[in-house]
Amino acid sequence: MLESAKRVAEKKDWIKGATGDWEIVLGLEVHAQVLAKSKLFSGASAEFGGAPNDHVSLVDAAMPGMLPVINEFCVEQAVRTGLGLKAQINKRSVFDRKNYFYPDLPQGYQISQYKQPVVGEGSVHVDVDGRAVEVGIERLHLEQDAGKSLHDQHPNMSFVDLNRSGCALMEIVSKPDMRSADEAKAYVTKLRQIMRYLDTCDGNMEQGSLRADVNVSVRRPGGEFGTRCEIKNVNSIRFMGQAIEYEARRQIGILEDGGTIDQETRLFDARKGETRSMRSKEEAHDYRYFPDPDLLPLEIEDAFIGHIKATLPELPDEKIARFIRDYGLSAYDAQVLTSERASADFFEQVAKGRDGKAAANWVINELFGRLNKEGKTVETTPVSAAQLGEIVDLIAAGTISGKIAKDVFEIVWTEGGSPAQVVESRGMKQVTDTGAIEKAVDEIIAANPDKVEQVKAKPTMLGWFVGQVMKTTGGKANPQAVSDLLKAKLGI
Repeated sequence: MLESAKRVAEKKDWIKGATGDWEIVLGLEVHAQVLAKSKLFSGASAEFGGAPNDHVSLVDAAMPGMLPVINEFCVEQAVRTGLGLKAQINKRSVFDRKNYFYPDLPQGYQISQYKQPVVGEGSVHVDVDGRAVEVGIERLHLEQDAGKSLHDQHPNMSFVDLNRSGCALMEIVSKPDMRSADEAKAYVTKLRQIMRYLDTCDGNMEQGSLRADVNVSVRRPGGEFGTRCEIKNVNSIRFMGQAIEYEARRQIGILEDGGTIDQETRLFDARKGETRSMRSKEEAHDYRYFPDPDLLPLEIEDAFIGHIKATLPELPDEKIARFIRDYGLSAYDAQVLTSERASADFFEQVAKGRDGKAAANWVINELFGRLNKEGKTVETTPVSAAQLGEIVDLIAAGTISGKIAKDVFEIVWTEGGSPAQVVESRGMKQVTDTGAIEKAVDEIIAANPDKVEQVKAKPTMLGWFVGQVMKTTGGKANPQAVSDLLKAKLGI
């Protein structure tokens, strides 16, 4: 395999065991709840929360005689996601019954897709420590979610909440192309970003609308695939990394001791930082898949796909490339600004008609820094894009210095108002009158003859004089004008 040979040549992400090097092999099944108002096969609300069993229709509760009816919007969202993943859209797909018993699965089966999913092969490109990694997508299929078992409500009883039962899920199955916890984390982060750009999944992992089953195995570098274990329902990217690291080392320890790996499903205990056995791993034949007799095959027309394709937004990779090209940004700054669609839109409003690098610096360093500190987002920022753009304009025009601009930003953040009016009403304009600046420069030079001799011998000390003049003028003097005057008067 060309990919394996390249990995072996690069010696990337190997784990050192007692008996030599090992390589982790990872494949993920990401379950993303479709962003829709109603469920996949019923009209019940798909909204998160609500009192237990408040969002349940007769179909969701599997009442006798109730038949599923496909939600066309959920199909549209799946196709939209497939197009965003540059994947093949299958014009004919089939819904199957996946049979198993669990208390929160009232039908005794899950309506899913097996051999004929709605979306076929695609790919996702991620950047890991400066390395470009391509992760293949094997398929994306639609299925209904199960309910939720509650075990902490009563010491002797468990309860079932069917609010989530029947919600539409997109299961995105990757190929076993990842070789480290960092690659898996980057992959899920990128998937989440793409779906949030597309508005097909909100990506709220803490609410369970994005979670992953992580298949972990280890092998000697470039060797045959090992036996895999599946870590079920990981709903945190940080915990995913911890689970992978622990599970890989657990398997290596067993193999180096002469044991064998049992194919099984495991859970990750975040408190203990370890995985533990849950049950033996089922194969496809254990579920007795067969086409659901209540649902006809799904036929998708070219016009349906074409309409969705025409409404796709600019996706993260394309946006990054454009920001670098059109605004002259570094790759890092472009990635930061495009991490969320709302952040990218905010930046473009600030940068419109202005210097892109200056706008990026203010958005990333001042705005994002303050938002993170106070737990806010660009949707809830007290400083609008128009206000921040006005501050950038005031700096570019020489009306205020960068230091004064930070004071203006603080006032606008806490009190609001127009930055230009704040500068005018509070007398914050930068002093550009060379006469006034020269007077301050002369006073500082006259008061510090010893420093004058030192700066002539060591010109790097000029910064001290600049600082003193800025202090004397209350930070209002133009720093460049101050520097130029000092150099002229000191003969530097």
